[in-house]
Amino acid sequence: MPETWWRGAAIYQVYLRSFADGNGDGTGDLAGLRARLPYLADLGVDAVWLNPWYPSPMADGGYDVADYRGIEPVFGTLAEAERFIGEAHGLGIRVIIDVVPNHGSDRSAWFQEALAAGPGSPERERFWFADEPGDWRSIFGGPAWTQVPDGQWYLHLFAPEQPDFNWTNPEVREEFRDVLRFWFDRGVDGIRIDSAAVLVKDFDGGDPDGYTDLDEVHEIYRDWRRLADGYGDRMLVGEVWFPDQERFARYLRPDELHTAFNFDFLACPWEPAALRRSIEQTIATHAPLGAPPTWVLSNHDVARVVTRYGRADTSWDHGDRRDGAPSDLGLGGRRARAAALLAMALPGGVYVYQGEELGLPEVDDIPDALRQDPMWTRSGHTVPGRDGCRVPLPWSGEKPPFGFGTGEPWLPQPEEWRALTVEAQSADPGSMLTLYRAALRIRRDRLGDGTLTWIDLGSGVLAFTRESGLTCVTNLGPDPVRLPPHGSVLLASGPLDGAVLPADTTAWLV
Repeated sequence: MPETWWRGAAIYQVYLRSFADGNGDGTGDLAGLRARLPYLADLGVDAVWLNPWYPSPMADGGYDVADYRGIEPVFGTLAEAERFIGEAHGLGIRVIIDVVPNHGSDRSAWFQEALAAGPGSPERERFWFADEPGDWRSIFGGPAWTQVPDGQWYLHLFAPEQPDFNWTNPEVREEFRDVLRFWFDRGVDGIRIDSAAVLVKDFDGGDPDGYTDLDEVHEIYRDWRRLADGYGDRMLVGEVWFPDQERFARYLRPDELHTAFNFDFLACPWEPAALRRSIEQTIATHAPLGAPPTWVLSNHDVARVVTRYGRADTSWDHGDRRDGAPSDLGLGGRRARAAALLAMALPGGVYVYQGEELGLPEVDDIPDALRQDPMWTRSGHTVPGRDGCRVPLPWSGEKPPFGFGTGEPWLPQPEEWRALTVEAQSADPGSMLTLYRAALRIRRDRLGDGTLTWIDLGSGVLAFTRESGLTCVTNLGPDPVRLPPHGSVLLASGPLDGAVLPADTTAWLV
């Protein structure tokens, strides 16, 4: 792919802990991922994005990083990571890794040095220590300040095990420059920036949200962009959650990030007017900046799309997760198939969270004793958290662990997943996996970056044509609709009745 490979790439998100277990300890690892690289190549993705793989106590699934230049021993070794990068490149797959710049781990060398050095020391200046706690609340629930034995308090916007870095400190800035260089030098093609908008803090303004999208954060990313550009074809993608598209767009200015996740589209309900508004607004936001949109339906933090689209309320809101809400999985599955073709047809890049291609539902009935997400404990056991979308993948066989590995998986898999394994779906021409494989193959040839032209087929239908001549028609209304004039159907998310498109179905036409 050209140097702007990221503009139209199909990127597969690997939650390493749950992808494939190569050594039988119940946790996914690099050995498992390397063994399954041919699967990803056959699926047709252009790149993989890995959630944090660094040494970590796993207080927050690896987002509490103890060493940004190493690999968590449960996952493998640095040498193995380097081999993985080379093997992925050999199959034509780019590699994007997570960098977590807002916070580290309380077990990191830096934080342990800060505790030992005491108040007023240069070591503590790398973090936010204070003699009195502020009143900010943690994003995971509870207070955002924790006291240490000598009486001072430190800031953590997430779990107490994740102390926030002080980005006014030059040491912090140089540390992360060096981290980026470390991984770029090892062949990593891109960096996904966790919690990208909250690095800079303002304690003096009296704002309970005095850490979101402060102006100074943009200079950090200008600095990172200059560094990335020095490597030629590397990219930066930000996790930026904003309903305000104008604020969101500032991160995509030509000297800042290359792309950012489009969470407005992810959170949108399965409604034609809402989805069209989101698509139009996204394209309008990106076009003046020359930045490609990204389209994503789910990730490791949100309820799986099959379950979400089968609920009475199909939207997504972190503040109202609706965990355990009833879901019609048959309906959700049909909509998820249609949504996959819609997202892949839109101009720009697309992200696929592992298991979407299998149509996996959310696992709502994980036993309380096995839940590991800090949201569960920080909420006083009132919010089940994100474990339900992180259950290890089913690969083969009739019972758990379904080929994930030889040991008991770190989260339990439902017995019903026997029908959703890669093995079972590979033999089924009507499966979700078969649909994804076909769609990604067509997408690589005909879609990706570019523009679209809308076609009016009624208020319940989203239809548009791409430069290649492919027309995408998605019926979100309750009644079947006639397809526009066309030569042939390249692909459809469900059975068609001649030239009639059923409800909750997408067709690609030429």
